[in-house]
Amino acid sequence: MQQLVESCFKTHAERAAAYEAADLYPVISSEFTLGRPVLDVFLAAARGGAKIIQLREKNKGLKFLYELAVACRPIANEYGILLIIDDHVDVALAANADGVHLGLEDLPPEVARRIAPELWIGCSTHNLTEALAARDASADCINIGPIYPTQTKSVSCGALGVEAIRRIAPEVGLPFSVMGGIKQRHFPELLAAGAKHIAMVTEVTQAPDIEERVRTLRSEFKH
Repeated sequence: MQQLVESCFKTHAERAAAYEAADLYPVISSEFTLGRPVLDVFLAAARGGAKIIQLREKNKGLKFLYELAVACRPIANEYGILLIIDDHVDVALAANADGVHLGLEDLPPEVARRIAPELWIGCSTHNLTEALAARDASADCINIGPIYPTQTKSVSCGALGVEAIRRIAPEVGLPFSVMGGIKQRHFPELLAAGAKHIAMVTEVTQAPDIEERVRTLRSEFKH
């Protein structure tokens, strides 16, 4: 069994600072890697300079996700990456991940906070009401999306459009990411709307050269 190692980020404050410094936010799921091992995709994204990466496995068991997270932790430490687990607070804690991203059907963020006070807690939101509720329930950050039509996640609300960023973010006052159908061509309008953390699935994980793709996408941000 892979040896469990501690995170290079020891406190919630360190994780908050690391989130603020991150830009491109790859989300890796084994069903969207063109058959390549998630660990290889994670390493390539790390070499490309990503500073936050989420592991999302909707169709695998918790044992698979846990072992994957444990294997990714040393790479995350080597490259100074926030390791985020989708949905599962227990896996995030067990694998010494840095945070958890919660959907509307997952544990409420205030419950996750009680269980895991040092984790960085993000929440999916699709409108202002959900975003304000996440803020009031102790979320550290929110994701606003889907901005554009997407095939990687089923949502009932449809694409929100880039104006959702201007409508939601100022009212909530939390750090936020955006996600959903985003391609490199969308970066200028997303950045102009105030997005600093852009989450992407297939644009990264299905690239022929993932390391180079991450490097190219990160160059869109003004560092």
